[in-house]
Amino acid sequence: MNDATAAAPPPLKSETVRFAHASERQFAQLLDFYQIEWEYEPRSFDLEWDREGNVVQRFTPDFYLPQYDLYIEITTLNQKLVTKKNRKVRRLRELYPEVNCKIFYQRDYLSLVEKYGLEDVSG
Repeated sequence: MNDATAAAPPPLKSETVRFAHASERQFAQLLDFYQIEWEYEPRSFDLEWDREGNVVQRFTPDFYLPQYDLYIEITTLNQKLVTKKNRKVRRLRELYPEVNCKIFYQRDYLSLVEKYGLEDVSG
């Protein structure tokens, strides 16, 4: 088969997943580029229950990196609004101490945008 008739390479995983925010897609593209295996929102963690035992608060981190056993939550929100996510991650750590989760803040995201020449879509 010559180059003109060769099959196109399969799409990158980041091209096949529907993300809630463009910053998540860009983060996934970076993971794909560095060939880091990832899963998008693979698990939710129950954080709070009512008196009847019904879940009233749940947290679903954006990414899971199996090679590192690490969950990552991306936030490009105004830092004042990040308090809620910080509270959820603190609660996650209290209830599930075996779960490793990091928040990737707006400043971290903007640093990556600058470092790798990505398009800034946070605004």
